[in-house]
Amino acid sequence: MMRLRQIALVTPELRGVEQEICKQLGLEVCYRDPGLSYFGLRHGLYAIGDQLLEVVAPKQPGTTAGRFLEHRGGEGGYMVLLQTSELEQHKARVESAGIRIVHDGEVNERGASIHGIHLHPKDVGGAILSLDEADPPESWLWAGQDWQYHSLDGVVSKVVAIDLQAADPDEMSARWAKAIDRPVNGREIELDDARIRFVSAADGRGDGLAAADLVATNRNRAGETLDICGFQFRLV
Repeated sequence: MMRLRQIALVTPELRGVEQEICKQLGLEVCYRDPGLSYFGLRHGLYAIGDQLLEVVAPKQPGTTAGRFLEHRGGEGGYMVLLQTSELEQHKARVESAGIRIVHDGEVNERGASIHGIHLHPKDVGGAILSLDEADPPESWLWAGQDWQYHSLDGVVSKVVAIDLQAADPDEMSARWAKAIDRPVNGREIELDDARIRFVSAADGRGDGLAAADLVATNRNRAGETLDICGFQFRLV
């Protein structure tokens, strides 16, 4: 299994972006992890079906998120979290392939658990890539225990594709294919529930997570594009 379970954006100031997400995408905050304060971050999580959107913002100097903002010249896509049922096998595979793991974390709580590894963005390209295994699979402790209650579908119901832009989309797609052990077909990687597309960077901001396709609950809104947090949400 390899599913798109969560994407994260980064912004210098959380409140305004959060208000736009809740207003334009019809979502609400489902979780705030107090543990992120240790890393100098504040954040909000928002459930889209059984997938998650996250926005993080640095609240002190010297954070990875802050350096990412500087590198990309502003807010935008930051991280992609893929769910697998074979994390230990993937961990052994990426290590043998020379892909660096920069974080290895696990949470166990009330009969559920989640374990994830973050791969070095310089080895993968475009975003921090996390491979995560949840038990039971429908849970997702990075968003706490109660996120399902806050999953709203009045505007959007599912994330079905993401775009990673690159100066060399073919080279980046090959690195992602190596990292997640899925083939590339025409600059696209098919997951079990979504597609990862690799497109040419055309906005002068370099490589990065640039857009997502979300299923519109009201089919009359399909075709709309919402620009929030330096990121494009396309309703399909």
